[in-house]
Amino acid sequence: MNNLKKWLENQGMRNTIICAVLIVAGIILQSQGLENVAIPVFIVAFLIGGYYSAKNGIEELIYDKHLNVDVLMILAAIGASVIGYWMEGALLIFIFSLAEAMETMANEKSRNAISELMNLTPDEARRYNDAGEVEVIPTSELKIGDKVQVPRGETIPIDGKLISSNAVINEASVTGESVPVEKVTSEDVVGGTINEGNRIDIEVTVKDSDTLFSKIIRLVDEAQSSPSKTASFIESIEDTYVKVVLIGVPLFIAFAYFVLDWGWTESFYRGMVLLTVASPCALVASATPATLSAISNAARNGMIFKGGQTIDNVNALDAIIFDKTGTLTVGQPAVTDVYYLDNVDNTHVDEVIKSAESGSTHPIATAILEYLTETSLIELDNVEDITGKGFLIKHNGSEWKVGKHSYVLTESNIQLTEDVQRVVTEKESTGNTVIFVSRDNELQAFYALEDVVKENAKIAIEKLNNMGIQTIMVTGDNENTGKHIAKQVGIKEVHANKMPDEKSSILDELKEKYGNVGMVGDGVNDAPALAKASTGFAMGSGTDIAMETADVVLIKDDLTMIPFSIGLSKKMKRIIVANVIFAISVIVLLIVANLFQAINLPIGVIGHEGSTILVILNGLRLLMYRD
Repeated sequence: MNNLKKWLENQGMRNTIICAVLIVAGIILQSQGLENVAIPVFIVAFLIGGYYSAKNGIEELIYDKHLNVDVLMILAAIGASVIGYWMEGALLIFIFSLAEAMETMANEKSRNAISELMNLTPDEARRYNDAGEVEVIPTSELKIGDKVQVPRGETIPIDGKLISSNAVINEASVTGESVPVEKVTSEDVVGGTINEGNRIDIEVTVKDSDTLFSKIIRLVDEAQSSPSKTASFIESIEDTYVKVVLIGVPLFIAFAYFVLDWGWTESFYRGMVLLTVASPCALVASATPATLSAISNAARNGMIFKGGQTIDNVNALDAIIFDKTGTLTVGQPAVTDVYYLDNVDNTHVDEVIKSAESGSTHPIATAILEYLTETSLIELDNVEDITGKGFLIKHNGSEWKVGKHSYVLTESNIQLTEDVQRVVTEKESTGNTVIFVSRDNELQAFYALEDVVKENAKIAIEKLNNMGIQTIMVTGDNENTGKHIAKQVGIKEVHANKMPDEKSSILDELKEKYGNVGMVGDGVNDAPALAKASTGFAMGSGTDIAMETADVVLIKDDLTMIPFSIGLSKKMKRIIVANVIFAISVIVLLIVANLFQAINLPIGVIGHEGSTILVILNGLRLLMYRD
């Protein structure tokens, strides 16, 4: 029922259906010997079915000075009617109209990614007015600084800052992570995400046109308006092709009449068949529906291509460079190991540390607190934050120190045993930050923190390696740290100790070595390399300049979308090549068959327009592409 409703909502499809009904009526009248009544019915079918094609063809000819296939079809139908083939002319218009209506619907289907994205953000918002009362207004009317209420279970209408107490937000629409995240006061929230906790209030921080989803929608819209190289080439030759056909058909008619001696009616009829079967409808439809379908599929999965040309280029990548921090890794430290010395009360150490760190917003403190979630808080006598060093804690007559090597060990002249020193050295050599804990100048424990690898990084790198694509890391960290992370994810080549401004020059060197090189990054310092790369991939959580510079944006920060994009691009290329070969083969076959008088106009129309419908449907298969 829904599909039928969509068909009837399409004006072109409605006209096509009416045209079909009139043709059937005309054929019935013709069979009853009412030829004079049937002809007007066929003419009406002709006019209704061919209205949009004629309108588009004339408008393009007058305003754009461009000849398209619509002109060929209308001329062929008129020509058939002139020599008395009214039913054939109407049938030609019907099948051509059906193919065009189906192509329009196919393109609309492939553009549904925009509609799906737009539906993620509500049209209305609950804004507090000057009197503190809630009023429902269109989301588009919200201004920076407005206070908005979001009830439990509703979608946040716009990007903003949390101004109420803690919130529980489902960010699956943005990050792809199904587990809700907790937000505290002053943290950012994104429009399109869902409030799964109690009612919250937010302060609007951007205009509606500058929200994350607005940017995504603009990118998808621009991408779908930018054809691939193949589609651009086919569209560019359409005008010339049509001119050749328009010149070739009269020459063919003259050749058939004067040389082959077919007779005027037969020669003209065969000319109309040629005009029909030589039309490049299927060829023109070979690339665009496939490109739009691929772009829409990617958008639905959280990846934005900035145009058909970009998705064309991805399949040619020979190597991909990855930034480390924030790209392969989370970008925030996390506790990976804790070591307690002998005869130490582990629980008490954790309680002291959690109680001391609970008042700090430093990333290391946040990581330790997250690790010690189940640990109880205790009352401490005094906590002093020693800037740049750590904490000095007084508790039950003891003096505790928490911080790095220089503060906890060096200043207190604490010597490490050989076993402990070996573990510390191993951790520090692989990029871990080690936080020591002492009590009355005796080491109690130490925490190892590391910027951990993203869960999907290893899967993505493994897939790329299996595709034969060279994976490379470029990082400013030392070589041991770089190699440690590279080993975890499976990256084959590491360039460490590189300053931000060196990434661009390294890219040039790698292009000479490998050929087409992609770049994946998230920061301002990645922007030059992203711009220079054969294809630049920006993380959606990265900086605006990185997203603006890159060719592809990974909205959900999912690195597995990179091998997915390469597979999608290769599949698109195969489908377009198959479509082009099929379309040309059908045209040649029908032209030869017409030359031998083996087909009539209806068969020519069915063969020609049928091939157009088939290449459109073949292109739509990309909407369902999976790894």
